[in-house]
Amino acid sequence: MRSLTALSLTFLVLAAPAADATESPESWPVLKSTFPSTGGGGITIKGYDPVIARTRCMTTFMAVESGDNPAVYANLIEFEAMAVEGGVLCHNGTWRAFEGGATGTTPFRLFFKDGVWRGK
Repeated sequence: MRSLTALSLTFLVLAAPAADATESPESWPVLKSTFPSTGGGGITIKGYDPVIARTRCMTTFMAVESGDNPAVYANLIEFEAMAVEGGVLCHNGTWRAFEGGATGTTPFRLFFKDGVWRGK
Protein backbone atom coordinates (compact mmCIF):
# COMPACT_ATOMS: atom_id res chain seq x y z
CA MET A 1 0.00 0.00 0.00
CA ARG A 2 2.84 2.41 0.81
CA SER A 3 4.38 1.70 -2.59
CA LEU A 4 1.12 2.47 -4.35
CA THR A 5 0.72 5.72 -2.42
CA ALA A 6 4.31 6.76 -3.11
CA LEU A 7 3.95 5.87 -6.78
CA SER A 8 0.72 7.86 -7.02
CA LEU A 9 2.30 10.92 -5.39
CA THR A 10 5.34 10.65 -7.67
CA PHE A 11 3.07 10.49 -10.71
CA LEU A 12 1.14 13.57 -9.60
CA VAL A 13 4.32 15.55 -9.00
CA LEU A 14 5.75 14.54 -12.38
CA ALA A 15 2.46 15.08 -14.22
CA ALA A 16 1.94 18.64 -12.95
CA PRO A 17 4.83 20.27 -14.87
CA ALA A 18 3.78 18.47 -18.06
CA ALA A 19 0.30 19.96 -17.80
CA ASP A 20 1.75 23.47 -17.38
CA ALA A 21 4.11 22.94 -20.33
CA THR A 22 1.19 22.77 -22.79
CA GLU A 23 0.41 26.43 -22.19
CA SER A 24 2.97 29.20 -21.99
CA PRO A 25 1.98 32.16 -19.81
CA GLU A 26 4.30 34.32 -21.92
CA SER A 27 1.74 33.99 -24.74
CA TRP A 28 -1.11 35.41 -22.64
CA PRO A 29 -2.36 38.92 -23.44
CA VAL A 30 -0.71 41.84 -21.66
CA LEU A 31 -2.76 42.75 -18.59
CA LYS A 32 -4.69 46.01 -18.70
CA SER A 33 -6.01 47.73 -15.59
CA THR A 34 -9.57 47.63 -17.02
CA PHE A 35 -11.13 44.43 -18.41
CA PRO A 36 -14.39 42.41 -18.33
CA SER A 37 -14.96 40.33 -15.19
CA THR A 38 -14.42 36.57 -15.48
CA GLY A 39 -17.77 36.27 -13.66
CA GLY A 40 -19.59 38.08 -16.47
CA GLY A 41 -22.88 39.85 -15.71
CA GLY A 42 -21.73 43.06 -17.38
CA ILE A 43 -19.24 43.78 -14.59
CA THR A 44 -16.04 45.60 -15.54
CA ILE A 45 -12.89 45.34 -13.44
CA LYS A 46 -11.04 48.64 -13.03
CA GLY A 47 -7.86 49.72 -11.26
CA TYR A 48 -6.20 46.29 -11.43
CA ASP A 49 -2.54 46.87 -10.57
CA PRO A 50 -1.04 43.71 -8.99
CA VAL A 51 2.10 43.49 -6.87
CA ILE A 52 4.08 40.49 -5.67
CA ALA A 53 4.76 40.15 -1.94
CA ARG A 54 6.72 37.02 -1.07
CA THR A 55 4.40 34.08 -1.83
CA ARG A 56 1.36 36.19 -2.79
CA CYS A 57 0.25 38.40 -5.65
CA MET A 58 -2.38 40.96 -4.71
CA THR A 59 -4.21 44.07 -5.81
CA THR A 60 -7.15 46.21 -4.90
CA PHE A 61 -9.68 46.78 -7.68
CA MET A 62 -13.18 48.04 -8.41
CA ALA A 63 -15.98 45.91 -9.83
CA VAL A 64 -18.22 48.32 -11.75
CA GLU A 65 -21.72 47.47 -12.96
CA SER A 66 -22.84 48.60 -16.40
CA GLY A 67 -25.43 51.30 -16.98
CA ASP A 68 -25.93 55.04 -16.56
CA ASN A 69 -25.56 55.07 -12.77
CA PRO A 70 -23.36 52.02 -12.09
CA ALA A 71 -22.71 50.64 -8.64
CA VAL A 72 -19.02 50.41 -7.74
CA TYR A 73 -17.66 47.73 -5.39
CA ALA A 74 -14.17 48.02 -3.87
CA ASN A 75 -12.34 44.69 -3.49
CA LEU A 76 -9.04 43.02 -2.67
CA ILE A 77 -7.77 39.93 -4.46
CA GLU A 78 -4.90 37.64 -3.47
CA PHE A 79 -3.32 34.84 -5.48
CA GLU A 80 -0.77 32.18 -4.65
CA ALA A 81 2.55 33.02 -6.35
CA MET A 82 4.99 30.48 -7.75
CA ALA A 83 8.11 30.69 -9.89
CA VAL A 84 7.66 29.36 -13.45
CA GLU A 85 9.37 29.97 -16.80
CA GLY A 86 11.67 32.60 -15.31
CA GLY A 87 8.74 34.62 -13.99
CA VAL A 88 5.98 34.45 -11.37
CA LEU A 89 2.64 32.74 -11.92
CA CYS A 90 -0.23 33.99 -9.76
CA HIS A 91 -3.08 31.46 -9.44
CA ASN A 92 -5.80 30.25 -7.07
CA GLY A 93 -7.17 33.75 -6.58
CA THR A 94 -9.58 34.64 -3.80
CA TRP A 95 -11.24 38.04 -3.49
CA ARG A 96 -13.21 39.86 -0.86
CA ALA A 97 -15.21 43.06 -0.81
CA PHE A 98 -14.16 45.89 1.49
CA GLU A 99 -17.82 46.35 2.44
CA GLY A 100 -20.67 43.87 2.56
CA GLY A 101 -18.77 40.68 3.24
CA ALA A 102 -18.89 39.32 -0.33
CA THR A 103 -16.12 36.82 -1.15
CA GLY A 104 -15.27 34.48 -3.98
CA THR A 105 -12.68 32.76 -6.11
CA THR A 106 -11.57 33.34 -9.69
CA PRO A 107 -10.15 31.21 -12.49
CA PHE A 108 -8.18 34.29 -13.62
CA ARG A 109 -4.40 33.85 -13.57
CA LEU A 110 -1.57 36.34 -13.84
CA PHE A 111 2.02 36.02 -15.01
CA PHE A 112 4.82 38.52 -14.32
CA LYS A 113 8.12 38.46 -16.19
CA ASP A 114 10.58 41.12 -17.35
CA GLY A 115 8.43 43.92 -15.97
CA VAL A 116 5.31 42.84 -17.86
CA TRP A 117 2.05 41.51 -16.36
CA ARG A 118 -0.02 39.11 -18.45
CA GLY A 119 -3.46 37.72 -17.62
CA LYS A 120 -5.72 34.89 -18.67
